[in-house]
Order: sequence, then structure tokens, then C-alpha cells
Amino acid sequence: MPEGSPPQSFLALDFGHKRVGVAVGNTLLRQAKALKTLSAQGEARFEAIGQLLREWQPNALVVGVPYHPDGAAHENTRRAQRFGRQLQARFRIPVHEVDERYSTTEALSQGADDADAAAAAIILDQFLRTLAHAAVA
Repeated sequence: MPEGSPPQSFLALDFGHKRVGVAVGNTLLRQAKALKTLSAQGEARFEAIGQLLREWQPNALVVGVPYHPDGAAHENTRRAQRFGRQLQARFRIPVHEVDERYSTTEALSQGADDADAAAAAIILDQFLRTLAHAAVA
């Protein structure tokens, strides 16, 4: 982020077939906070995300996209990317993808009560670090 730019806020989503972990964060504090896990599916999932967007009013969304350890894509990679495209089309908000390999494993190793929301916070922390590094470069 360029020096003097206004702070931006983000909502991060750790996409899963049955659950979506959610975290919030911003460029001012440069850290993410686990928020909750959504268990809704289908249209109800998008309605719940829409409610969170109205409540938090983020500048953009960050979606975790899983890959195999060697970086190869798999079925869940494509599902998460599709989910990101659906969010962007439905809510007309920028969506950033972040490689989320091991985020849930890391959340569990840290003793998270809500592993999905904690994984979303890890994803968002990673994204915020890339923004900070880009601003320095």
C-alpha cells in the first residue's frame, strides 16, 4: 500500500464444501481476527456472506485457494476459484485469491477452537503481509 493511502479492510473466507471460515482484518493494524464459521450451503451461504458484507463493509474479499503440496491444482482448487468468481459477480466487490496450503493444519496446531475461522485469519494475515511487502518494494 502506498504511504498515506487510507486503510483498507478485508473479509477473508476459508472455503470448504460444508463450511466457510471467516476472518476480518485491515491494513491499519495489519492483522486478522477470526470471526466465525458459516455452516450454511447454497443460497443460504451467499445470504450469510451478504449479511457479513453489509455489517463489515470491506474493501475486498480474500479467498483461500487450496493446492497440493507440490503446487498442483485439484478439485477443491477449482471449487474455491469458482466460489471466488461467484462472490465477485454477486457482490461486485474485488476478490483476491491466496494459496492456503496448510492453513487449517496450522490453525489446529495452534489449538484453535474454530479451525475454519482461524484458517481464514491465517489466510488473511498472509495476504496482509504480501500487501506490506509490496508497499515496501
